[in-house]
Amino acid sequence: MQNDKSKFKINRKFKKNVLLRDYTTFKIGGPAKYFFEAKTEEDLIEAIKFVYQKKLPFFVLGGGSNILFSNEGFEGMIIRCQISNIKCQNSKIYTEAGVKLSDLVKLSSDKGLSGLEWVAGIPGTVGGAIWGNAGAFGKSIADIIKEVKIFNAKELRIKNYELRDCKFGYRESIFKKNKNLIILSCLLELKKGKRKEIRKKIKKNIDYRIKNHPLNFSSAGCVFKNYESRIRNQGLMKKFSELKEFNKKREIPAAWLIEKCGLKGRKIGGAQVSEKHANFIVNLRKASSNDIIKLINLVKKKVKEKFDIKLEKEIQII
Repeated sequence: MQNDKSKFKINRKFKKNVLLRDYTTFKIGGPAKYFFEAKTEEDLIEAIKFVYQKKLPFFVLGGGSNILFSNEGFEGMIIRCQISNIKCQNSKIYTEAGVKLSDLVKLSSDKGLSGLEWVAGIPGTVGGAIWGNAGAFGKSIADIIKEVKIFNAKELRIKNYELRDCKFGYRESIFKKNKNLIILSCLLELKKGKRKEIRKKIKKNIDYRIKNHPLNFSSAGCVFKNYESRIRNQGLMKKFSELKEFNKKREIPAAWLIEKCGLKGRKIGGAQVSEKHANFIVNLRKASSNDIIKLINLVKKKVKEKFDIKLEKEIQII
């Protein structure tokens, strides 16, 4: 499956017992048994081949947002994707999976390309954004994807996926459903715009996040997906006038549901449902992964009891 040279390369570079809390925005997580930083596409592919040969559990880590690692750690290999080549040609941007979203936004702004303004202020990397079809302000990464280059770990071959192949949905993609499809890079197609207007939109979006999100605490971003359906319970419709408008859009914000359950500020251990934005759970003071999970389960239970809605997690629990 792989030659002696690549075996030596991987063995020489991976580390042992690396604390995962240092690589996530939640600042939570025990030691990974093995930890490897892939700085090139070749590194990433060889690392995947290595873990398959050794039959090791593995997880490809990007910027560490939208994820909760256990305090028990990870009994396998964490492969941190740091492949970060990026280039622009006309209205298209080629970007590898490890590129920071902040760098992607800056490049598009500098080149006068519009379509990524909504990304401003979102932590993480391009690979993670594609994997979960990241979005905000009614936009998503799927809107600008032209092509995604992947490594199929099961078939041991590289393949290009066009937009329709990616099966994007609300915070969903084929990559999220198939662990064997490792994102290497993508081609984005943007539109020419005026730099001044683009930067104005970027500032507006960053200002919104500063005002409305609990950025002064460690978190994984929004914990739950918004509920994509209507509420037909007439009692609830009479009690909460906002539901009429939400029903028109067929989307009810998770933050609104959580807040109406009186859960803003609720604490378990070192974790808290944010007082600023109810769909954020923040790490107040050395929260454990169990504190976060208990709070997630409490939120789900209360929303189910009050609205008969089963909230779905947006974050991954590893």
